[in-house]
Amino acid sequence: MGFLNVGYQKIGLEEAKNPVIDTLELGRFLYPELKNHRLNTLCKKFDIELVSHHRAIYDAEATGYLLWKMVKDASEREISYHDQLNEHMGQGNFHRQRPAHCTILAQTQAGLKNLYQLVSMSHLDYFFRTPRIPRSQLSKYREGLLIGSACDKGEVFEGMMQKSKEEVEEIAKFYDYLEIQPLANYQHLIERELVKNDEALQEIVTNIIELGEKLNKPVVATGNAHYLHEEDYIYRKILIASQGGANPLNKQTLPEVHFRTTDEMLEAFSFLGEEKAKEVVVANTQKVADLIEEIHPIPDELYTPKIEGADEEVREMSYSMARSIYGENLPEIVEARIEKELKSIIGHGFAVIYLISHKLVKKSLIDGYLVGSRGSVGSSLVATLTEITEVNPLPPHYVCPNCHHSYFFDDGSVGSGFDLPDKDCTECGTAYVKDGQDIPFETFLGFKGDKVPDIDLNFSGEYQPRAHHYTKELFGEDYVYRAGTIGTVAEKTAYGYVKGYQGDHDLQMRGAEIDRLVSGCTGVKRTTGQHPGGIIVVPDYMDIHDFCPIQFPADDKNSEWKTTHFDFHSIHDNLLKLDILGHDDPTVIRMLQDLSGIDPKTIPTDDPEVMKIFSSPDVLGVDEEQIMCKTGTLGIPEFGTRFVRQMLEETKPSTFSELVQISGLSHGTDVWLNNANELIYNGTCELKDVIGCRDDIMVYLIYKGLEPSLAFKIMESVRKGKGLPPEWIEEMKQQDVPDWYIGSCLKIKYMFPKAHAAAYVLMAVRIAYFKVHHPILYYASYFTVRADDFDLDTMIKGSASMKAKIQEINAKGLDAAPKEKAVLTVLELALEMSERGFSFQKVDLYRSSATEFIVEGNSLLPPFNAMTGVGTNAALNIVKARQDREFLSKEDLQQRAKLTKTVLEHLDEHGCLAGMPDSNQLSLF
Repeated sequence: MGFLNVGYQKIGLEEAKNPVIDTLELGRFLYPELKNHRLNTLCKKFDIELVSHHRAIYDAEATGYLLWKMVKDASEREISYHDQLNEHMGQGNFHRQRPAHCTILAQTQAGLKNLYQLVSMSHLDYFFRTPRIPRSQLSKYREGLLIGSACDKGEVFEGMMQKSKEEVEEIAKFYDYLEIQPLANYQHLIERELVKNDEALQEIVTNIIELGEKLNKPVVATGNAHYLHEEDYIYRKILIASQGGANPLNKQTLPEVHFRTTDEMLEAFSFLGEEKAKEVVVANTQKVADLIEEIHPIPDELYTPKIEGADEEVREMSYSMARSIYGENLPEIVEARIEKELKSIIGHGFAVIYLISHKLVKKSLIDGYLVGSRGSVGSSLVATLTEITEVNPLPPHYVCPNCHHSYFFDDGSVGSGFDLPDKDCTECGTAYVKDGQDIPFETFLGFKGDKVPDIDLNFSGEYQPRAHHYTKELFGEDYVYRAGTIGTVAEKTAYGYVKGYQGDHDLQMRGAEIDRLVSGCTGVKRTTGQHPGGIIVVPDYMDIHDFCPIQFPADDKNSEWKTTHFDFHSIHDNLLKLDILGHDDPTVIRMLQDLSGIDPKTIPTDDPEVMKIFSSPDVLGVDEEQIMCKTGTLGIPEFGTRFVRQMLEETKPSTFSELVQISGLSHGTDVWLNNANELIYNGTCELKDVIGCRDDIMVYLIYKGLEPSLAFKIMESVRKGKGLPPEWIEEMKQQDVPDWYIGSCLKIKYMFPKAHAAAYVLMAVRIAYFKVHHPILYYASYFTVRADDFDLDTMIKGSASMKAKIQEINAKGLDAAPKEKAVLTVLELALEMSERGFSFQKVDLYRSSATEFIVEGNSLLPPFNAMTGVGTNAALNIVKARQDREFLSKEDLQQRAKLTKTVLEHLDEHGCLAGMPDSNQLSLF
């Protein structure tokens, strides 16, 4: 039923013998999204009535209507001739087919690109449980490829088991070489009673060799290796066992498929005789290898997008911005720095990277969201002048916004321009602007300026998806991809696998043996994913398949983005990677700007009241006993954690440069503990003198008189934890570098870039300004953006209740659950807010927002999603439903807002539904 004689070729036949097409098969081809393509399924799609009285004439009529609809759809897909259907084979019902294995070798560079295209297709278009590819596509992209017949799941081997030699001969013609493997690889076939014994396996192998000789195709002994050493067998066994019934290999004994040596392979095929064994193991493998040209899996150089006039535009932008700040006649120090950077940036083809980053940041700024920089990009003055970063790396200086007179402190006497005292211009009397963080350009692009720039940007988490999509507007959807990642088995997960295997097999293992097995399973690929903010850009004169295949992250076909099939670290030196990261700070700043109307860029960076919170909570109007904290930095990014608060208590910083030091010290490894903290405690030096950031080393040593290239080498060696060779130490001593400084360098394992620290501290100081001067707005933004776990019932009851809860969680110490630790952070800030005279209201059914805390006088009205058990979707549904009319009852609320019974109970327990009847029906008696 469902056949019509028409001028179409049967789908799947290379040569039409009967010009007939099955309408259902055509439906499967055209509409793969429909499952179970029966006649009634297709009729429903087109609103065609299929008469229930089941007579052939009615089916034929419906089938005729269907076919005409399908012919129209085929025409819209530019399929005009019946043989064009064969060009799209596999798109409709590939998932119904039983795939066969084959081996594909890239023979030429063009073949490698074809291989990458096939891998992409197998993941994007033909993925069903595993990647697969139709034979038609393999044939289409076969140029430069060698196809091998693979293992026992390949067509040739299976054919030899089940079909006549003539049939297998036809199958084998498709392949360039035939593969045979050690009999140990086939033992599971005997176990499953598909092959009688080893003699039968030897006969199959011998028959394949004879077939190869007949067809004049090399027969090659291959190993199907899955791991390197024979003893690694146990690791594969444990990993496959962890997948349970999902992996069919658990239904058989796993073959030993380690990488066999030539001698081991000769031994495995000794049953063929010495001469034939040597032919298949040695001669034929070399014959296939000789067919393969020298290939580069990844291009050797960096390929960036080309933007016409990028060099001139970056130069023009840099000088235009510089002159608007420092005047038409630029100070020598400014012009020299710009020229030094532009020579490197333009000379090495990096201008386009700066221009793209500028466009992304500019778009975000126009849309009302500040962008924070991270990493060392703030070391570049050109990045500052093109508005990529707010960090100015010049030496600390005054500059007049009116007449542009400037004065630079280039002797190392000032740590940050923000710390300079207020001063009026000596030329015109206007108040000077203070700027400059004293950061060398070399930190960013290396001493020769040839390091590929890695520009990391922190966009608002709300704005990040828009920034990502803007890259599609800039370059086109076919040229931007999310940076792919490879997720591996973590140590704890591997431990679970080993313990599970131990239990399943009733084994007794020593701790050392468990540790050995865990280490062997750790690091194995588990899944694929995507970098949280990495966007790979392919230039329009290249194709992504010149570099790597592509796929969906974790093979999720519903994903909005495609990712690189290779881990992005493999290609980060070959393609431009834009780091468009999501961060809370810009989101908080935007919310504070909306609530206050204050432009965050106008906030002073040296407000004396703000600086006081880093050493004491007194400026907030509370003491340390009230808020159970010795500083006022709870909730301030970078300075709110217990570890950093302890550093603040010990150092009591009072300047911006000291805060940058703290940020650098807190992010480094072996920089603070047992190093800088002891130097400060012993009185050897002050906070401003210790090594806080990597850039401090280079700048300090140059001021001391060391040659700049050596100062750079010392900085790079120390920040990577490589220490100092004796000759460098001697050179440092000759320039009067103190012993304590050299000793500190020798202890350091990793150091933070100063530009990164400065950018973070700048954001932190702005947020701290609101905490001091506009507290209720600060708390509203903090709880809306940063906090996830609340204990509203405790918070509503006031300070005593919150203190008791904080003490209860603290008493648990390390035994506190992760959720309790998250709640503790929120409670600490809520206690501080309460002690400052502010309070929380209860959630209100008609006034509360879905997701934002609302300021009402000196109190905050919490959103629905701050309640325990009420998710964001439920919160949004409530707000949407109440826009129509008031709720008549709890039943009415539950139905209109599509709430679960549990969510309704949480709302009721909180007091949101006080006085509301249970149902719409009223009892009259």
